[in-house]
Amino acid sequence: MKQGLIFLAASALAFAAAVAQAALGSAEVSDAAVLGDRLPQTLGEFGFFADAPRQVPAPGVAPYRLNVPLYSDGAEKLRFAYVPKGKRAVADGEGLLQFPIGSALIKTFAFGEGSGRRLIETRVLLHRSDGWVALPYRWNAEQTEARLALAGARLPVATPSGEELNYRIPNKNQCKECHGLNGEVTPIGPKARNLSGAWLEQMVVSGHLDAKPSGADAFPLWEARDQAEPAKAARAYLDVNCAHCHQPGATASNSGLDLRWEQTDPHSIGIFKRPVAAGRGAGGHEFSIVPGQPDDSILLYRMQSIEPGVAMPELGKGTVDADGVAAVRKWVAGMEGKR
Repeated sequence: MKQGLIFLAASALAFAAAVAQAALGSAEVSDAAVLGDRLPQTLGEFGFFADAPRQVPAPGVAPYRLNVPLYSDGAEKLRFAYVPKGKRAVADGEGLLQFPIGSALIKTFAFGEGSGRRLIETRVLLHRSDGWVALPYRWNAEQTEARLALAGARLPVATPSGEELNYRIPNKNQCKECHGLNGEVTPIGPKARNLSGAWLEQMVVSGHLDAKPSGADAFPLWEARDQAEPAKAARAYLDVNCAHCHQPGATASNSGLDLRWEQTDPHSIGIFKRPVAAGRGAGGHEFSIVPGQPDDSILLYRMQSIEPGVAMPELGKGTVDADGVAAVRKWVAGMEGKR
């Protein structure tokens, strides 16, 4: 059922793109902008959208969603993948799809609903000959174009829960803090385990992917997390929201905490693991995870904070993700274990 729903959503977007493209005339991605040495000053230079304000993709740009999304203060995220003509992404088991040079990943952040929806920023990852390049684009007040914001920005927004905050568009260097792995920029979202099998099949049919990878849909739909096994929902959430930093070779590797989905060692994922450097971030607690005792676990303490130097994740969060906290709390509370 869930694959069918995602497939229908993707199909509807693709149909909307075709209608808009026919109405607006030819819309085509600029491979020169994707591959060139310069940094395009506007999002429109790439040609990713047939109708950018309405987020209708151009032909060849495929909308997708993640089963478990990264939390960003409740922002709506519209995701798209572009693979150039004549090339295909390569499946790598349940892990990250390997996109060829010339590909792009596009993600727009928005707040509000219906006619009140406001596009805030669009982040693009460009796969150039010398690696991936991450660029942030800020939408103008008229909602007609997004301009390159190398220095980032702060904008007032209202979250879906009604909280007022200064949303932060990251600067170009801050993009590396989440997307950095072994000294290189890398995508973190489109892993087969966090993608719809139906969407992956469509990518194969369209010629944009070599084969449907194993492990698709391993992560439960976040909307249906209460029906999933607590460990599965929590581990999927931590993989998406924390493991891009907490894994070997990433920016928080010195913590010794490895929150990747594929990690099976209890100590590595935090169970009875002491922090490498104790401090106020530990909140006076001794271990990252204490089985059966979420309130004594550093992991939950930091997830529930928005205080600088304590809050985790450090970037992209100005509010507490109550749903994420609840999922991890339920998992830890149900654990049995002894030191």
